[in-house]
Amino acid sequence: MDTRQQRLNSIRPEISSKSINENMSDDEHFQNVTLRPIAKLQNDLLVEVFRNYIVKHKGVFYGLPLEKRIDYIENAIIKDMKFRNSLKGIIIGMFTVEEYLIYIKNSSALNKRMMHIVKDRLISNILLFEKPEVLKAV
Repeated sequence: MDTRQQRLNSIRPEISSKSINENMSDDEHFQNVTLRPIAKLQNDLLVEVFRNYIVKHKGVFYGLPLEKRIDYIENAIIKDMKFRNSLKGIIIGMFTVEEYLIYIKNSSALNKRMMHIVKDRLISNILLFEKPEVLKAV
């Protein structure tokens, strides 16, 4: 019978650009082996969660130029603790127990890495964050 750990690891995408070597820090290793694959796996959910965030904040995002949209994403992740905690939950919920035990030893530094990865994912998907009417017209 499969364990939760085996099932979680089996659904994670491979990250070809990651490089693992003996000189990297424990935090960098955790980032490349755990955080990046989980963020990639959860990408569609992260996008949908941010779409909902835009709607709940009265669609202000839609009226912003590109540079300000990037700032908006960064500020949402940095300043909105409720939103930030929701994003962390989306990632942490996909940890194995062993990964969680590693995470809690240095959660502050790993949270920074995690939020940086999530921010980069949202920014790389910025074209998906258009008004629904605009997307339907395309």
